[in-house]
Parts: sequence; C-alpha cells; structure tokens
Amino acid sequence: MIETFKKLLDNSNRVLVTSHKSPDGDAVGSSVACYEFLKSIGKIPFVLLPDPPASNLMPYLEDVDYSFYENHNLDFSQFDLVFCLDYNHEYRVGEEMSDVFNQLACKKIMIDHHPDPSAFCDLTISRPEVCSTAQLFFEVLEELEMSNELNLKASKAIYLGIMTDTGSFRYPSVNAKTHDVLAKVISNGVVPFEIHESIFDQNTSEKLKLRGYAVSDKMELIKDSPVGLISLSIEELNRFNYKKGDTEGLVNVILSIKGMSIAIFMVENDEGKVKMSFRSKGKYFVNEFAKKHFNGGGHKYAAGGFSHSNLLETKNKVLEYYKELL
Repeated sequence: MIETFKKLLDNSNRVLVTSHKSPDGDAVGSSVACYEFLKSIGKIPFVLLPDPPASNLMPYLEDVDYSFYENHNLDFSQFDLVFCLDYNHEYRVGEEMSDVFNQLACKKIMIDHHPDPSAFCDLTISRPEVCSTAQLFFEVLEELEMSNELNLKASKAIYLGIMTDTGSFRYPSVNAKTHDVLAKVISNGVVPFEIHESIFDQNTSEKLKLRGYAVSDKMELIKDSPVGLISLSIEELNRFNYKKGDTEGLVNVILSIKGMSIAIFMVENDEGKVKMSFRSKGKYFVNEFAKKHFNGGGHKYAAGGFSHSNLLETKNKVLEYYKELL
C-alpha cells in the first residue's frame, strides 16, 4: 500500500487536495498539512473545499492556494492526482462538488478514518481506529520516511486536526500513538496553547448568548434514560445572529452532565431541513442509529445525520426511536 502511495506521488506534478462539506478542524488541518507537504517535495498542490469552514478555521488557510467549489475556476484536466481527505464516500463533498469526480480521469488517494469506505479511489488508506485523519496522514508520512518534510505550518495543521477531532484529546480514540505524534509536531515548533486559543477563544457575545440559550431553554433530558437533546430552529439561530461554527461542540455539553451517555443535537437550516450530531460514551454507540433513521453514519461514539423533515417532526422521530440506542 505504501509502495503504491509513493508510486502515485512520484508520477504526479499537479495535485488536487479535497475534503468534505462543512469542513471541520480535521478536514482543514489534514488538507493544509497535505498541501504543505506536497509543496515541500516539489509538487504543485491546490486545495478545493465544498464550502467555507467556520471563521476560526479560516486563518489556517492563509498562504494556501485554495478555493471553495461554489466559486472555483479550475480546469480539472490539469491535475495528475487527487487526495480525498477525511471522507469515505463521494456524497460527503456535497451533491454539486461530487460532479468533480466525473471530470477527473486521474488517480485518487483516500486517507480517512471513518468506517465502511466506498471504493471510489484508486488507493484507499482507511484506518477507523485512528483518532483523526490528521494523525493518519502523519502516520502515512512516517511509513514513507517523509515526516521530516513537515514544516511548522503543516505541524500546526496536524495538531489542529487531532485536537479538534478528539475533543481536546479526551475521546476514547486517543492513545499512546496520538501523544507520540503530538510530541513530534510540538518538537517542530508548535505552541499548543496558541492552537487552542485560536479555536476556542474566538467567541462573540452573540455566540455565547446563543449557547447559553440553547443550554438553559432548549436542552431536554429524557426522563429515566441517559439521553439528552438540544434542538434549534432557524428563527432561533437568526435571533442570535448565528455564524457558522457558533454551535460547534454544543452536543458535548449534554455528555458533560452526570448520568448522560447519549447526546443529540438538531439544528434547522434555511430550507427547513435538519442537520444532526450524535455523541455517546461508554457502552452506547450512535453510528448505526444515525445511519438507520437519519441518512447518516460515522464513528461509534460520534456520528452525523440529516433529516428531510422539519425540526418538530425530526425531534418526534428521535423521541419515538431513541430506545433503540439503549
């Protein structure tokens, strides 16, 4: 597998780096790390994301050649190789950008840590046991004996991806290897508290008020169960001048309550549909539930979903079927 990776890399010059829709810290981190690595070995990389990430992640794209799909002006025939980072199905880049794959005749490499990858790439490096794609990308470079090519910016991006996808290193997927990788990127000059502050200490008063309202007025703990949920309508979001990323991590607030082991966050979009986040811990898993009922999936303890019904109908469906989670 690593030999195939190296061969594909050696035979490429212009490389397209892609990640999933609504890119999070791991998507941005692994993409930037890949971009910087490719530049360091003499390739010509370009990052294409389906849509913009939250504002606190945008600084990590500074000095990176990138575009968002909605306003790209790319000739896809110029690329020799495509990296598919932090996603394992074509649909994860969104309906519009998935058309990219119909225009690309070049080879594709998937590097991802989500379970059950589909076979749309020429080389698939899938390790669901790894906590983040950023860590997995570092591991692949180590196996290639090329991790020394990671500069400070790439190292910061690796740290960003691991930190955000592990809830600041507290999820069960964090292991000794994770801390080994962190130690190595820190030795490259990464200052951990600066990364943390850049992500978690960039609040606005509206964001804090929205989060306070969500916890005080919209959080529901289902009686005699370890399940809790928060649901927010588009009207409620607009009331607090919502910006992308303002509700990031809210689902974990539920899990922080003593006795809570399953958390569900539901947020309505402009079209009246509902985006969902599922989190769990201990003996409870959420990915199959998200897949079965809400067109989603993901990790055992962290999954996403989407409902084409309105917010009330979606919430009622959760209340109807939540016992399956137990």
